[in-house]
Amino acid sequence: MRYFLELSYNGKPYHGWQNQPNAISVQEVLEKALSTILGEAISIMGAGRTDAGVHASQMFAHFDTDVVFENSNLLYKLNSYLPIDIAVHDVFKVKPEAHTRFNALSRQYLYRITTKKNVFQYQNTYFVKKPLDIDKMNAACQVLFQYKDFQCFSKSNTDVKTYNCDIMKAEWFYKDDELHFIIKADRFLRNMVRAIVGTMINIGLGKMEVEALHDIIKSKSRCEAGFSVPAHGLFLTHIEYPEDIRY
Repeated sequence: MRYFLELSYNGKPYHGWQNQPNAISVQEVLEKALSTILGEAISIMGAGRTDAGVHASQMFAHFDTDVVFENSNLLYKLNSYLPIDIAVHDVFKVKPEAHTRFNALSRQYLYRITTKKNVFQYQNTYFVKKPLDIDKMNAACQVLFQYKDFQCFSKSNTDVKTYNCDIMKAEWFYKDDELHFIIKADRFLRNMVRAIVGTMINIGLGKMEVEALHDIIKSKSRCEAGFSVPAHGLFLTHIEYPEDIRY
């Protein structure tokens, strides 16, 4: 049978989601826990590949097993076995062909910025010392909706067939003393969100005009876009699936 796991993790100690030859990953830790508890070698497939240091408040992964278990019992054992920075929230049976990556309808990310020095926020927010013009940054969000090809925001030498993404939502807003950026799309390219945020910060600082974003996107060149913001302010927050994937 195939099962989906819903989990969250603090990405700081990990070299991203995907298994790495010489560095610890979230996938590796979770596979070891499942294999130990179920008594057989378990491989998992995640809904995406978050970079080193990126967090996830909602991630999904699937695995196959013939071992019979009670969902609540597996959840208890997993959370007892896993380190404090990884938590599994749900496990449920899905149809044999269900796939966490290919069946995802949309993914949503959050980037957190603070413009005030705060000793309790610095590990999960990016500190920007100068004031940002949120109106200009939201105007830049409207430009994103006019395009599909976002090669300019993609990490170089990425092995993808297309750079097209359907952006469904992009918005800046204040939450308490933090500035949050929400972006939702059917898929994301490597480093895409961090490059978009860096470009919009340049716009918010007055280093670049909103209209310049059109030329950047049309150029398809990563060199034309802004800097890549640090990973520690980025969170994968929501992944949407069709209702009929459940068994």
